[in-house]
Amino acid sequence: MVDRWYNIAADLPAVLAPPKDPDEGESRIGLLTRILPSALIDQEFSAERWISIPEEVRDAYRRVGRPTPLLRAEGLERALGTGVRIYYKYEGVLPVGSHKLNTALAQAYYAKADGAVEVATETGAGQWGMAVSLAAALFGLRAVVFMTRSSYNSKRQRLTFMRTYGATVYPSPSEVTEAGRRHYRPDHPGSLGIAISEAVEYVLSGEKRRYLPGSVLEFVLMHQTVIGLEAVRQLPEEPDAAVACVGGGSNFAGFTYPMIGMKLRGEGFDKTRFVAVEAEAAPKLTKGEYKYDFPDAVGVLPMIKMYTLGHDYVPPPVHAAGLRYHGAAPSLSLLRKLGIVEPLSYPQEEVMKAAVLFARTEGIVPAPESAHAIRAVLDLAKKLPRGSVIAFNLSGHGLLDSDAYEKFL
Repeated sequence: MVDRWYNIAADLPAVLAPPKDPDEGESRIGLLTRILPSALIDQEFSAERWISIPEEVRDAYRRVGRPTPLLRAEGLERALGTGVRIYYKYEGVLPVGSHKLNTALAQAYYAKADGAVEVATETGAGQWGMAVSLAAALFGLRAVVFMTRSSYNSKRQRLTFMRTYGATVYPSPSEVTEAGRRHYRPDHPGSLGIAISEAVEYVLSGEKRRYLPGSVLEFVLMHQTVIGLEAVRQLPEEPDAAVACVGGGSNFAGFTYPMIGMKLRGEGFDKTRFVAVEAEAAPKLTKGEYKYDFPDAVGVLPMIKMYTLGHDYVPPPVHAAGLRYHGAAPSLSLLRKLGIVEPLSYPQEEVMKAAVLFARTEGIVPAPESAHAIRAVLDLAKKLPRGSVIAFNLSGHGLLDSDAYEKFL
């Protein structure tokens, strides 16, 4: 069990552009102090390399099953026959079936420490919504979740489990908030940007409420580094490529940042390539612009410098709903700009074929989001020399994504 999170801000080779307010209107940076737990504000702007994990959070990590296993994909290796060794870190063993619980537990703890009685958030495919629902329950908080409407209609099992954990869930855009009403129509698929705006507005409209973000902000990425810190200890050899999928960036950062940090400090992973895999439906790293933009659709949060498709971009509905986000985290965007991270994007059909192959060779049905990493692993295994090593983050299982598999099959 690791006892501290890693903050890549201490090792970045260039200055990370800070959040900023737009040219007109009220201060959005000041808004953060009203909606986020105070400790998270400190972590967002910290330049310290290591942040201690509170004992209560470490206890919660133990209760839910950390550390998670690192496994050898021997069945997949045999099927490919390329002589490349493949390892994967499996976050699907956590109760909600994904990596999202790592930061949800930390944020719920800090919200409770601030005196909050209720937390609100957004969710795409529902992994983050489930994580917040469970974390809130474990720390004695109420939870409200705004779920993108396309997922609300298709990911009914995750919706059921959120409610089982005690959360109130609204399809977004909803008629609960002004931001939702502005975009509302019954056939609107929703977007994470709209759902974020709704969650923030909901928090501001009541007392003792806190907003818990699922990705993009730097403290979220930092909390997820428990994945990579464990993996560094577990890997029997340094990989030639480290791979993970990208929605906003927390799963990729969680797995790779401890390795990237060691590479930047000259402490190892010199030969490792870091490959970030996104959906063609939301190709911010491959086709977006590197500029300041709002992380939400309405513009209530501070602008951050990132690769973005535009905060008003509404991705088409896809099976990997957790990757339907218009931007990428500032630190990840900077690493991509500097060429330290290599982006790839894949269409849904190719990704689902890779998911089925993995299920039939390894026995684990992967989440459609995680299957993007698997798709890249298959391509890399064919291109790298025999004896090469690939490690990837299997960020979640797909047992609650039966709708996606049913449609594909």
